[in-house]
Formats: sequence, structure tokens, C-alpha cells
Amino acid sequence: MQKHPILAAMPLHHALRDRLAERYTLLGPPSRWAPEALQPEMHAARAVITLGSLGASAAMQTAMPELGLICCYGTGFEAVDRAAAAARGIHVTHAGDANAISVAEFTMALVLASARLILRADRVVRDGKWASLTIDRMPQVPGLAGRRIGIYGLGAIGQRVATRSAAFDMEVGYHGRAPRPELPYAYHPSLMSLAEWADVLVVTVRASAENRHAVNEAVLRALGPEGTVVNVARGSVIDTDALCDALETGAIAGAGLDVYETEPQVPERLKDAPNTVLTPHIAALSRLAQAAQQQVVLDNLEAFFEGRPLRSLVRE
Repeated sequence: MQKHPILAAMPLHHALRDRLAERYTLLGPPSRWAPEALQPEMHAARAVITLGSLGASAAMQTAMPELGLICCYGTGFEAVDRAAAAARGIHVTHAGDANAISVAEFTMALVLASARLILRADRVVRDGKWASLTIDRMPQVPGLAGRRIGIYGLGAIGQRVATRSAAFDMEVGYHGRAPRPELPYAYHPSLMSLAEWADVLVVTVRASAENRHAVNEAVLRALGPEGTVVNVARGSVIDTDALCDALETGAIAGAGLDVYETEPQVPERLKDAPNTVLTPHIAALSRLAQAAQQQVVLDNLEAFFEGRPLRSLVRE
């Protein structure tokens, strides 16, 4: 049986590599994700497995004249030149809602950790500062019940965050490209309106050039000194300098971040801020989510080479 050549832009989990190697000639990853770094055999790749942040530029696509499929392993596809792909008839897919449950779970963990000062309380115990049982040993916080959570981007992840937030007796509002009248949540026509209304602002929107730094100084100021921002989408959606200023001046109460503008580098100002919860882009790293994402890649490769419809096809 002919083994079609496919190229991995990044290291893959051994379980996925093993399954791919059974059916395909698996190549890569190259030393750099750039045309000049491709080894001769990589130019013959029929399909590419990449990440949304790595994507596949027009130059990368040109370097692979036989390319017909770009599989984004996660949900993002922001760095794929979709116009170049469409011009050549190259299909682009992503993980769809495969990791939505895992990311929504993690989002609520960040909401709880930041709003309830869980890391600060952990340090109190570890540093031996729990000296008494007086009620003022930790600051009192508003909690979640009865508070307003604003979700920026009510897609597969955002909807699951909404249902989980409602279970915490929170009032749910959202802003997105269009209202979702079939859902029982309050729609806000602008991000600014949502921030003014919300106590907790959760970013689950898909990253694009249009929403780069959408959460800016004005939005953070509108969120207010008791407000918390949580980002599990992409670091580019929040203006990092504005966020650091807001944290340092008390313009907002805190932040829970799983994503950053310059991953894996995290600004020292964020690390130094005592009112942040910082995690290394791990919201989707559950066994459930990873197994589901791997299956989407495998299904799409099989469908592509057999001429069948693809899952989670990205429309231009």
C-alpha cells in the first residue's frame, strides 16, 4: 500500500506518531517552520499537521507543490494563510469542538482560583503565616454566586463556560459576532458594553487580526477594580502592557491567564503581580481532549486520501 508523505510542523505525542506511521510516511518536524528549513523529502508532503500559532504561510504552501490538506491540531488556525490555500484548492481543517469540554473546565478553574484568591491562600499555608483562626486571616472576596460573567466569544468553548457558570449561580452575558437568540444569555452589542456589565470577563474568542488587543486599557478600566479577566483563547486578544498596568494600579482585581502574546516567554511584570494566576497553555491538556483532537486529525487524513468529506473544515 502506498504511504502518502505527511509533514508535522511540531513534535507530536508518541501515540499519535505511532498511529500515523502505520499508514503514512511521517516527516518532520523541521528545525524551523520555514521554507528554507525543509529537507528535500518534505517538499513532497501531501498533508501538513500544524498548530494555529504556527500555521502555514503562503511561502510554506508554495514550498510543498503537492500539498492538499492543512490539519490544525488544535482549534486555532489564525496563522494559516487561508486565501493562499483557497487559491490552490488546499483544504484547511481544525479540531472543532474536540477540546471544548477540557478548556471550559480549566476556564472555571482559573475563574475560581483568581476570584477566590486560591493561590494566595496556598502561599499563606506554605509560608507558615496561618497563625490564627480569626476570620480576617484572608481578605473577604465577593465570591461567584450572584455575580456577572461576561464571555467574549460564545463558540463551542464559550457555551460550555456559560453552562458551568450558570451552575455556580452566576448571571451570564456575552459578546460575539452576532446574537444567539436560541440561547438564554444576555447579548451585548460591544465588548465595552460587556466589560461595563461584567464582574468576570472571560476571553474565549477565536484569535484574528481584527480582535488583536481587543481587550485594551479602556475595556479593562470598564471592567473595574473588583473585576477579573480570564484568558484561555490567545494572548494576542489582550494588550499585555495595558493588562500589567491595570493589575499594578488596581484598575482590576486580578487575572487568570493560560495564554500569552509571546509564548513561551511570559513578561516579568505578570510574574511579579501578586493578583495573577498563570498557567503554561495547558487548558486542553486532558486525556479526553488530546484523544479527541488526535482522532480528528486521523479522521481527516483518512477522509482526504479517500476523497470523503472532511471534519471541522475551515471555510474561507
